[in-house]
Amino acid sequence: MFHLAWKNLLQNRTQFILGVGGVSLALLLMIALNALLTGSEKDLVAYIEQSGADIFVAQQGVKNMHMAASAITYQDLDQASQVEGVADASPILYTTTVMKVNEVDFLSYIIGFDPTGKLGGPKGVVAGTKNLKRGEAIIDEAVARNQEIKLGDNIQIFGRDFTVVGLTRGLTNIVNSISFITLEDFQDIRGDDAISYILISIEPGADVIAVAGAITAQNNQVTALSQADFSREERQIIRDMSVEILSMMNFSGLSIGLAVTALTLYTNTLRKRQEYGVLKAVGAQNKHLYLIVIIQAFLSLGLGFIIAMSLVWIMGLLLPIVVPGMAMALTPSDLLRVGVSSTLIGVLAALIPAWQLSKLDPAEVFRG
Repeated sequence: MFHLAWKNLLQNRTQFILGVGGVSLALLLMIALNALLTGSEKDLVAYIEQSGADIFVAQQGVKNMHMAASAITYQDLDQASQVEGVADASPILYTTTVMKVNEVDFLSYIIGFDPTGKLGGPKGVVAGTKNLKRGEAIIDEAVARNQEIKLGDNIQIFGRDFTVVGLTRGLTNIVNSISFITLEDFQDIRGDDAISYILISIEPGADVIAVAGAITAQNNQVTALSQADFSREERQIIRDMSVEILSMMNFSGLSIGLAVTALTLYTNTLRKRQEYGVLKAVGAQNKHLYLIVIIQAFLSLGLGFIIAMSLVWIMGLLLPIVVPGMAMALTPSDLLRVGVSSTLIGVLAALIPAWQLSKLDPAEVFRG
């Protein structure tokens, strides 16, 4: 039955290409939109998840970085570092400001970190060094490439000149980029010695939730969250800020994609009405007809899914190069949602004309 369905599907190469192409484009729309939204969200929490910290400590009630302000003291740092299970505690300063590059203003998150500490700085650099000195900065390569900035060039942060000595990767998103200066420079600009967050690594074998709970319990001026919880809170803030537009985009993309998938498979089945008439004429039962239609729908969807996934993979490689700050990422849940919904709609759309043809006499099919 599978062989018969495959041969019937390939009987007309033009119709086969158009049919699979239509399904592929519909699936591409759904998968690419999900990948773009997921990739953008992933970029927005890249610093948190690449920081190497097991725990983030912030001002009481602050549970994220985006659109948040946190101010704590070195006394809070000392108290947190003395909690059992803490291996290292590093302070950072953080704010959002305008960074001027070649007379062009960029919105950027500025991280002030201690280059001698183990945490807080960039995970790595693709060029230059991450061992900052006073008056030096690290920016993302996407910004550098877009503005033709080279190592040794100057940029302005907080109205002061900084020399670019390092380039990171993956820390530019659709909203802004992340840049790094020394904690001393940041404190000098602010005129105080406050810090924004404490990044903590724990000892091997220690329980991250227990250590975070102990830090919060012994100091009611701070909130300590595991990296996973802190990242989840950050993602939730982003979703809450854009929930309506994201929902509309997802619903529109899914609706259009499913409609095109259904129409394509419906048309493909209807075009085979004479072939199905021949099958009925030689004694094929309706259940055989339905089985062939279902197999053909699965084949079209499977081939379309492979083609769409391949195109999304290529787009994911090219998009960050063409449009700095834009990225694509796929999750199993997104693929499952698209796969299940398109399969259900596609098979149903293919069975409708098959059901109509099953009611006809084979002679009527040929006369029609």
